[in-house]
Amino acid sequence: MSSGWIILDKPSGMFSRSAGGRIAHIFGAKTFGHIGTLDPMASGVLPIALGSATKMIPFIEDVSDGKKEYLFSLQFGFETDSLDITGAEIARTDIIPDTEQVVSATKSFVGEIEQVPPAFSAVHIDGQRAYDLARSGKEIEIPARRVFIYSLDFIEKTDDTWTFRVVCSRGTYIRALARDIAKKCGTIATVNMIRRVRTNGVDIKSAVKLDFLENLFNNKADFKEYLKPIDFGLGDIPVQNLDDKSAQFYRNGGFIKTDVNDGLRRVYSNEDFVGIGVVQGGFLRPKRTI
Repeated sequence: MSSGWIILDKPSGMFSRSAGGRIAHIFGAKTFGHIGTLDPMASGVLPIALGSATKMIPFIEDVSDGKKEYLFSLQFGFETDSLDITGAEIARTDIIPDTEQVVSATKSFVGEIEQVPPAFSAVHIDGQRAYDLARSGKEIEIPARRVFIYSLDFIEKTDDTWTFRVVCSRGTYIRALARDIAKKCGTIATVNMIRRVRTNGVDIKSAVKLDFLENLFNNKADFKEYLKPIDFGLGDIPVQNLDDKSAQFYRNGGFIKTDVNDGLRRVYSNEDFVGIGVVQGGFLRPKRTI
């Protein structure tokens, strides 16, 4: 079974979980996971962990800055129940803002803001996903959450489509941001494109397309060169090297005496990645072993 990371350029029209399943099939992995979730309509960078690499997901999320960068576009004048073009239209207006209004609105969202997630989202409400409640027709009230917008720029207007670039914290909903930009302009809007170009320090330039990998797989060509190692993305965690005997003891749950400072460590033995440990009180203790 293969273990490692695929940095996928997820296509639009597919659930993140479905994309992960297809990658797992290609590489013969029984388990998989991913960092962050993209809406089915959204495309872009989606780091997918296969096999033992799934154990590293929480550590990558902890050591990364959590910043995400998106390109997105919207159309003013109508709104759908999902806030994107895949939903059913629920409102329409003739009010279309001018460029000066839109640019002014974007400036008001930079910094820490309170954002109400869309009804069609994975937020938990009384133990249920908001999108399940929304699909059942139930009225739901989702509390606002604090997110951080590092930058938000208007890029261009083409015909009736307005395009933006945003750098934001984890937990930010682009559909909700578009909704709130429109509200600031005194109108409504619907998103027609979302593309994530950076997440958790991973850039879209290093991503590979799903159909490309599937073509290699179907034609029995070499596709494993695109599988990144299990310790990919953990470079900010200091290294702790162990000899063979200590590594075996450590793998079995043993504590290793050390004089390094407290904190997380990437543990290796003869250049082989052993897992993530934590130094506490002069001992290296296992947290996740491979």
